[in-house]
Amino acid sequence: MNIGVAHSEVNPNTRIMIRRGLWLTYALGVGLLYIILLSIPFFGVPVAWTLTNVIPNLGMYVFLHAVKGTPFETPDQGKARLLTHWEQLDYGVQFTSSRKFFTISPIILYFLASFYTKYDPTHFILNTASLQSVLIPKMPQLHGDRAFGINKY
Repeated sequence: MNIGVAHSEVNPNTRIMIRRGLWLTYALGVGLLYIILLSIPFFGVPVAWTLTNVIPNLGMYVFLHAVKGTPFETPDQGKARLLTHWEQLDYGVQFTSSRKFFTISPIILYFLASFYTKYDPTHFILNTASLQSVLIPKMPQLHGDRAFGINKY
């Protein structure tokens, strides 16, 4: 038994990401990021929208797809130490509401950024690459058997 551990979950990371408050925080954070970027005098609307798309996607890639293990200091993380946060989300069950939210939100940002940049080729390429960097790792085919050696243990 661990002293000072208040949760009963083996991996508390599976329960943190499913809270709807996190969804609201994410949406408000993206909106606030856009307002901050738009208030910078030398950033126009297209640059602000592209950065509003790229920055959350970069953060999502790092925190959901690049970091493995649990963020908590537990003595034995078990199998969770080998999994990314995306693979731990909702106990690994595919197509849950949380997974759908984290899949759909970059797509909505992409559509908004593409529309407000008026499909400028430079912005379009940056936004498309950013979208692909967070959608491809979410594919269920890349989990479990580690297709093509991607995200190996």
